[in-house]
Amino acid sequence: MKLSRNTRGISIILLLVVLTLLVAVLSMNVGKMNLSPLEVFKVIIGEGTSKQNLIVFDFRLPRIVLSILVGIGMGISGCIMQSLLKNDMASPGTLGISSGSGLFVLMYITLFASEGLLSPILLPGLAFAGGLKAAFLIFMFAFRRGRDISPTGLILTGVAMGSGYSALSLMLTLRLDKQQHDFALRWQAGDLWGDDWSYIMVLLPWVLIICFYVFYRSNTLNTLNLGNQTASGLGVAIKREFIGLTIAAVALASGSVALGGNFFFVGMVSPHLARKLVGPNHKLLLPTTALVGALVILIADTLTRTISFGADIPTGIIITILVTPYFLYLLSKAS
Repeated sequence: MKLSRNTRGISIILLLVVLTLLVAVLSMNVGKMNLSPLEVFKVIIGEGTSKQNLIVFDFRLPRIVLSILVGIGMGISGCIMQSLLKNDMASPGTLGISSGSGLFVLMYITLFASEGLLSPILLPGLAFAGGLKAAFLIFMFAFRRGRDISPTGLILTGVAMGSGYSALSLMLTLRLDKQQHDFALRWQAGDLWGDDWSYIMVLLPWVLIICFYVFYRSNTLNTLNLGNQTASGLGVAIKREFIGLTIAAVALASGSVALGGNFFFVGMVSPHLARKLVGPNHKLLLPTTALVGALVILIADTLTRTISFGADIPTGIIITILVTPYFLYLLSKAS
């Protein structure tokens, strides 16, 4: 039975990989300037025209890679938080991590972007500092001496803190000039703005290294799912592992938020969908979650670039429209 479940999980992962590649190829073909599959193939093998190379390598491919990286980061971050807190509603958005990261990014944009100092290296680092500070404050306010931290209390604290961060972000936004104000509004709605190779080359190792660490600790996550008492009896250093995995989750969410805006629902819905597909084993759950998150953002971004909505709609709004019914379903199941 175990072998068949693992085989089914691996098959689903391979299917998701193929589906992601197909959507990526489709995304390279469609847009305001359509390219045929043959033209895209010629570009890939180095026989495309200068215009075709510009469209694929400078416009579409960076955005596709960014969509995948942000989806992986937000998805796995949400998966870690849900596993550690044993609550399907936990995510970087509901815990206020995204809002904390966003506040620091917005402060940086407000103070330094007009000076031409928008650094691809500093942005993820500042977002991480903001997310880490938000996480520390949330855990501090939810902590009760002599008692285990309540996941529900932690989420409610995160929602309250997130609202405060959002209010501060709004105050900063109102002080921006028109161009910066438009950028801030789009970023807060979930806009893949960092679709430049200089930003992607910073985010890529950030996501890959942290994901490797999380996959390496997949057995630890499986053990923690058995309960703290059982995990402690099996030799797991619960506090150390909890802190390490929480920092990894914050880092993944912060890097994704810095370059992709606040994709609130991706970090919550992706792990839940993945768990439905492959079960709770994190050796299968983590890669499945990463692929589901990547697919959600990639499909939504392809739709925004292909379909005319009468305005330039941020990708996050399309994601919100698509997954809100499923979010309401989760709420009804949790109540």
